Amino acid sequence: MRGGATAWLAAVVLGAFPAAAAPDWPVYNGDPQGTHYSPLIQINRGNVAKLKVAWSFDAGGAGPASELEANPIVVNGTMYVLGPTLEVIALDAASGAVKWRFDPHEGAAVRSKQRSRGVTFWSDGHEARIFANVGQYIYGLDARSGRPALEFGKAGRVDMREGLDRDPAELSISNPSPGIVYKGLLIEGGSGQAPGHIRAYDARTGAIRWTFHTIPRPGEAGYETWPPDAWKRVNGANAWAGLALDPAHGIVFASTGSAGAGDRDFYGADRLGDNLFANSILALDAATGRRIWHFQTVRHDIWDRDLPAPPTLVTLRRDGKSVAALVQITKTGVVYVLDRLTGKSLFPLEERSVATSDIPGEQAAIRQPMPLSPAPFARQRLTEAELTQRTPQAHDAVLARFRNLRSTGQFTPGSREGTVLFPGFDGGGEYGGTSYDPQTHLAYINANDVAYILQLKENAPETAALSRRGLYLRECSSCHGADLKGNPPQFPSLVDLKDRMGVYDVTRLLLYGGGRMPSFRNLGSELMTALARYVVQNSDEALPRPEDLKPDPDLGRRFTINGYQRFLDPDGYPAVAPPWGTLSALNLDTGEYTWRIPFGDYPELAAKGLEGIGTENYGGSVVTAGGLLFIGATIFDNRFRAFDKRTGKLLWQTTLDASAIATPATYMVGGRQFVVVAVGGGKNDKVPTAAKYVAFALPASHRKAGDR
Repeated sequence: MRGGATAWLAAVVLGAFPAAAAPDWPVYNGDPQGTHYSPLIQINRGNVAKLKVAWSFDAGGAGPASELEANPIVVNGTMYVLGPTLEVIALDAASGAVKWRFDPHEGAAVRSKQRSRGVTFWSDGHEARIFANVGQYIYGLDARSGRPALEFGKAGRVDMREGLDRDPAELSISNPSPGIVYKGLLIEGGSGQAPGHIRAYDARTGAIRWTFHTIPRPGEAGYETWPPDAWKRVNGANAWAGLALDPAHGIVFASTGSAGAGDRDFYGADRLGDNLFANSILALDAATGRRIWHFQTVRHDIWDRDLPAPPTLVTLRRDGKSVAALVQITKTGVVYVLDRLTGKSLFPLEERSVATSDIPGEQAAIRQPMPLSPAPFARQRLTEAELTQRTPQAHDAVLARFRNLRSTGQFTPGSREGTVLFPGFDGGGEYGGTSYDPQTHLAYINANDVAYILQLKENAPETAALSRRGLYLRECSSCHGADLKGNPPQFPSLVDLKDRMGVYDVTRLLLYGGGRMPSFRNLGSELMTALARYVVQNSDEALPRPEDLKPDPDLGRRFTINGYQRFLDPDGYPAVAPPWGTLSALNLDTGEYTWRIPFGDYPELAAKGLEGIGTENYGGSVVTAGGLLFIGATIFDNRFRAFDKRTGKLLWQTTLDASAIATPATYMVGGRQFVVVAVGGGKNDKVPTAAKYVAFALPASHRKAGDR
């Protein structure tokens, strides 16, 4: 490359880090530290009410599985986004015009709708690439043309199933979050039916440069917290939520998920012990993968309490000194604030004794860490006093159900009759993570405040060897239910599936996976076809070759979850009293909340005067030097909002075509500041879906020269 191309790449390299020094948004969540912060001030408290749509781009492929969760990145005037079928698209950031598209499924019979939260940019000053995770592959694309970089992996892609020291054909792996770049390394986590290794790939060639085993091997730290053979057979403990990077200290930080996969998240008889490094914050040497420190937030997780978002790296004031720290939100609704270099908590913690399990074979941890400060950002225990009063009938129905459930607070194990999980499976905190304002040292956390029911059922292992239904119960019922009714929209109903899909279509979906659903290729073609015939044709016959069903250790699947059950009233609203969703500002210097507001509304309830009750919300926020906090996230009212970051006062809002369950981005190009958000819906089956990116900006008459 020469001339203008070289200048372009030089600008990219110089402007890639940190976001605070540039008008771009070059990294997932804004900067390597994951602060979601922008120094731009052209759009500010005084003029935000004048925001208008500047451009809109329809990515195509809208549907129930759209779930656009991507945080766009912007580098030197080009925006890189993902479509719902994982097309990688480069747009002119000023106009939304398409520069190029890359379709990873070109010619394929089935187009994956795997959730994905963004892409990664890398340049060495001579060439630039976009890395995109699509199914089991990492694609390396030329940032200017969108063509595969043929020297990366095999013809421009790397298979993440390889290098895990297991048979790739029996693994299912993907990564919904983009990797992060440190010098010439692309560092990635993963998700699925595979061990959760964190790996660094050579950004040029795709070769694996280092691997950190989140399920330790003999001789490695943490090995004693698992059964001796766990490293050979257990999946999970994966860093699916994304990564944060401290470039100055050369440390990459990962937040890991639970020590299981699928139904094994809730019954751990085959993985007794604390299970390091699952449910942990990990600090690794970014150049070598060497562990520097770890902090485990949940021991022997049997509640699916994955850490849902990457840490946010911040600088605090303590005793008049600056302290490098990190903030980690959790599904349990508590927040950890740790010293970034040592892993020590900057606020008091306690080791809390918790309930034991009465499920045969299970051995729950007897103590769990809990922060004493900051206070939780979501309620911690459901009592009768916290049940809904929306109507007398709703209250009476919910109370009758509640009195047959266990509800004794955090870390109460699942039970046959049902245990209240509050906050629910989706938090508390979710994948949107935390925004941080370096001007005020406030962290912004949006949260769900609804309950689920964790009910365990005992399986009859031998049934899977007898019939298609038995196979379905073993492999699919934890999400879609024994009755096939699921829990829409996250886990769709399979009733009358024949009206929407054929046996071939379902078999292909089982092979490749999609959305939240992993691949089931490890079952083999005949058993996948048998499953497809059961759910499409309701045909419960003997398996074609029962001997093909590999023996499954009874320990791991003796008990499984009886579906992901929301605790709802008879009208489908949360069984708990509002607020059902909140937005909070936490002062990280003091550990005190500056403000908290209910976040979101149900339009039909608001029309009846029931406003300000909050709703479930997904996707994060962006905070700016202009005094603003931008956020979509709410799944019922389809609103995109701007708040005063210091007070929580609503300053501007607009209604979108669908909910924006993605973190926005803000950037400047051509002297104009834009705020862009992905609009997809998909978390709520009562409102439309879309597949758009919508950018907002001020009219020319409201922009001041020199504003950044």
